[in-house]
Amino acid sequence: MRILGIESSSLVASVAIVTDDVVTAEYTVNLKKTHSQTLLPMIDQMMGLLEMELDTVDAIAVSGGPGSFTGLRIGSATGKGLGLALNKPLIHVPTMDAMAYNLYGANALICPIMDARRSQVYTGLYRFLDSFEVVREQWPSDIRDLTQELNRMGEKVIFLGDGVPVCRHIIEETMNVPFEFAPAHVNRQRGASVAALGAVYYEQGRLQTAAEHKPDYLRKSQAEREREVAERQGEMDKLAAGIVVVER
Repeated sequence: MRILGIESSSLVASVAIVTDDVVTAEYTVNLKKTHSQTLLPMIDQMMGLLEMELDTVDAIAVSGGPGSFTGLRIGSATGKGLGLALNKPLIHVPTMDAMAYNLYGANALICPIMDARRSQVYTGLYRFLDSFEVVREQWPSDIRDLTQELNRMGEKVIFLGDGVPVCRHIIEETMNVPFEFAPAHVNRQRGASVAALGAVYYEQGRLQTAAEHKPDYLRKSQAEREREVAERQGEMDKLAAGIVVVER
């Protein structure tokens, strides 16, 4: 089985090919460049180095969110376009699941965190016993609420993700249970983890058509939230204006 993995949920742009439990290629760049400029050229170069045609993949695994709204849309569009062109199924791999899969076999509670700004993070909780276990599915959280929950659980924790450098001081101040931070080679999103976990989900039959696939943002975009605030303020202004007219 051959799976193409696409990761674009953050600044990281990463693509990989996993063939029968072997990572045969991975191309990762962690730089402020638009994923629309990087993903397809990266895939094309990777396949060229492998001397392999894209239509030989069995499925396309896409990091399905949460994360950057723009990045997720670009990754989704890339996966959907390839799926339609190649007539291949897509596999939706939750971003937090794939990040946790970086630490397969870790003897601790795994807690990926992505920076969502203003002390907010996207997160999920995972552990490895006999297999990969989703302790709690991904959700948005205040970092202090998260550390309180982890303290209540009473287990050693490994943190990873771009939320670590932003929230590290809060984690160090509020965590009462043992914890550590994942090392550099596994502390960010990786296309290889998306592809490898995608292969597991493929075997479980968790497939989608290109038309069915859509990102899981977990919350509304900043633009949508700002628009709702403006609309509420507009309604309040209208109501206030009406009250003034009546009082006169």
